[in-house]
Amino acid sequence: MIELTQKLTDTATANTTLTLDLASRVKSRLRATLDDGQEVGLYLERGQVLQNGDLLTNANGFVVRVVAANEVVSTVRCTDPLLLARASYHLGNRHVAVQINSGKLRYLHDHVLDDMLIGLGLDVTVEQAPFEPESGAYGSAGSHHHHEH
Repeated sequence: MIELTQKLTDTATANTTLTLDLASRVKSRLRATLDDGQEVGLYLERGQVLQNGDLLTNANGFVVRVVAANEVVSTVRCTDPLLLARASYHLGNRHVAVQINSGKLRYLHDHVLDDMLIGLGLDVTVEQAPFEPESGAYGSAGSHHHHEH
């Protein structure tokens, strides 16, 4: 089994990829299967959240690129900044992890939250997409989205 122990801060060419959902990307200790079928163990510093595009390595210089897996999410698209801010407020008030992009919010699908936002006048689409929520004001690093989905 390949043991990945460090997150790279510089760029490198990846040997392979590891596709993980958010629940797996928040774990510092994890046994998983690389996209090429090899077994891997993650032994990372606690408190890190892996983002799409992050690079992990081991003592031998083997490099793996993290891919955010598609998950069932609810996506709200809105051109009205005030309405989008209201939606963000109500989701945050319920301590919901939210991905915020220009004109768009995304959260793990929950029909009760969908109904609440529809009641505010927003359109909600349930879809399969990568989920990369904001790390929060007290996170060790600000959220960084590698790709707009």
